[in-house]
Amino acid sequence: MTAPPAKMSKTDNGPSVDTGHIIDGSGDHETHDAIEQIDAVQNEIDKLNERASEEILAVEQKYNKERQPLFEKRAEIIDKIPNFWVTSFVNHPVFTDFLHEEDTEALQYLTKLDVKEFEDVKSGYKISFVFKANPFFEESVLEKSFHLNEIGEPTSKSTTITWKSGKDLTKASSNAKAGRKRPVEEPESFFCWF
Repeated sequence: MTAPPAKMSKTDNGPSVDTGHIIDGSGDHETHDAIEQIDAVQNEIDKLNERASEEILAVEQKYNKERQPLFEKRAEIIDKIPNFWVTSFVNHPVFTDFLHEEDTEALQYLTKLDVKEFEDVKSGYKISFVFKANPFFEESVLEKSFHLNEIGEPTSKSTTITWKSGKDLTKASSNAKAGRKRPVEEPESFFCWF
């Protein structure tokens, strides 16, 4: 004959707890009290962690404001370096795999890249790509914003790119694939990200 399964009790905020295997043999009541005490202590820890998060956020916001003049100074220095941004993208160990030759041509016109956190840092940030007049698209600024909604799920919103005639880099180039016997899988254009 086998022993009956151990009783399982459910705590308010957590998984079921096996109360059938009491270490000291003192019974279910004492275990239940201990679990309630643990839960109460955990609630105190959670409150402290929430306070700490709020204070850390306030410190981050303070230093983000203090960094802003330095970011602007750095941007002014970067402006003096020809093709800084396209060179940075092409030499970046991750981005280089996502750039077509045509992307690189368009990125030659990129003059500034800016990342701004929203006032409520927890809600998200915006990345702005500033371009000088170019033969590819009409916009001078392409932006992508990342937000966390009320329940903490990430969402994003991007600039819709107005491509100039025949210059849409997000469309597969039929000329590049013509004449190939086997299709070669190429990554999407960097501009598909928008």
